[in-house]
Amino acid sequence: MELKKTTTEVKNILDFAVRNSDLEGVYGDGISIPEVPEVPIKHSFADQIYIRQANLPAGYVVVGCVHNHLHTWFLLTGSICVIEGDEKVVHIAPCYTVSSPGAQRAIYALEDCIFVNVHKNPSNTQDIKELEQEIVSMTMEEFNEKNSKL
Repeated sequence: MELKKTTTEVKNILDFAVRNSDLEGVYGDGISIPEVPEVPIKHSFADQIYIRQANLPAGYVVVGCVHNHLHTWFLLTGSICVIEGDEKVVHIAPCYTVSSPGAQRAIYALEDCIFVNVHKNPSNTQDIKELEQEIVSMTMEEFNEKNSKL
């Protein structure tokens, strides 16, 4: 597997967010979506599947964690600008994308939107902290270390 690195643009957005936030969940080289009233997170489960839905208000910026596995994300309503790798892409709902391992995105909500990630959950756990440890890394270094052992 190709070991990846965070692009400069996503890293700059991430660094800015860390420097300028006092929210819990914003730290170091990684960021997770903190549970804040402006962005309610809905967790749903099906057989061996974990679904994470974020309702992003217009103007909100999210820098996601590094995803460890191939997964799919859906934009159900609204529109977003996504920076991933060297690309900036505007997505208009409804749409979906298959996301590769090592992906880390900066997302800017152009309109109020509903953004959904669908991840594998082979153990059927509903423990969110356990799932997050499995599906994401907080840094590219952590991602590369996990994948070098495969």
